[in-house]
Amino acid sequence: MSSLAPDEFTTETTYLNTASYGLPSARALAALRAQHAEWASGRGGPMAHDHLVPELRAGYARLLEGASADDIALGATASTMIAPVAAALRPGAEVLLAEGEFSSVSMPFVYRGDLAVRFVPLERLAEEVRPETALVAVSVVQSKDGRITDLPVLRAATLANDARLLVDATQAASWLPLRFTDADYWVCSTFKWLIGARSVTFFAAAPEAAAELRPLGPGWYAAADRWAELYEPIALPTTARRFDTTPDWLGVIAAVAGLSLIEELTVDKIGAHNRELAAQFRTGLTELGFQPLPNDSAIVVVPGAGDAAPRLAEAGVIASARGGGLRFAFHLYNSTTDVDRALTVLADR
Repeated sequence: MSSLAPDEFTTETTYLNTASYGLPSARALAALRAQHAEWASGRGGPMAHDHLVPELRAGYARLLEGASADDIALGATASTMIAPVAAALRPGAEVLLAEGEFSSVSMPFVYRGDLAVRFVPLERLAEEVRPETALVAVSVVQSKDGRITDLPVLRAATLANDARLLVDATQAASWLPLRFTDADYWVCSTFKWLIGARSVTFFAAAPEAAAELRPLGPGWYAAADRWAELYEPIALPTTARRFDTTPDWLGVIAAVAGLSLIEELTVDKIGAHNRELAAQFRTGLTELGFQPLPNDSAIVVVPGAGDAAPRLAEAGVIASARGGGLRFAFHLYNSTTDVDRALTVLADR
């Protein structure tokens, strides 16, 4: 199986580390080079591309089935976009989290200091939701091991107990279908599977859920009429845009380019491609005597093998060590050649 977009990427390694950060496409690099040249010439700074922000919102809304551009806010990191959700909870409220959850999801709640935070195994998350649960927060796909949350089942449990649901789609967006109605709040950074920029993160919220939140430290970019309110604040918009932070416009350029390629290829094709490569890799690992976790995920993890990451890197195979395990991630620029190369290096032990 060849990569889905061979003309867009020119990797010099066997790159299997998208779960840490994605590779930029040729169109993203060309757009960024052009903008850097324009900026350096003094003909236009990064804000000359603010017109791309509505396009970026709309592009992500199309990935999040059922959302609209008005439901999407832009920020820089997942944890800062989660902060208004954490701040809105009453003291003592119960927050349910999965054991081993990525810390950007858990830390806003753990370190608020006055919440009843409870960690349970991911597989039991839905059954552990109870009437006193105020919020469940979880990643759609777990960073540590690639396990996939059953969002429809979890959503049913939160609705049955009148609890809000926040999900982080950073490890899922672009290769798993996502439905806006499957959660109240969504966060998603663009620099991994959306092959965008580290400086751009989406926050999405249904209007009734967003109404429960207040922006924390809104700046000029969140104003209802930015240019009219530079020196005399009047009002914040009623849409999710009130949660905006001033964007990194270079990051916006990269994120728009990444989303355009993903939309052309489609989530269904990318997901099938990624999962097929991952399944082939798991089979090869098993034949070599390894015991990969049996997930139907684009992320493949070999528990206890994290020490092999430096040796793989020396051979030009880029993976990552997480939680003691060796983590591989297959995306649209990978092919069966990458599977074979990684297995060959692993066989030489």
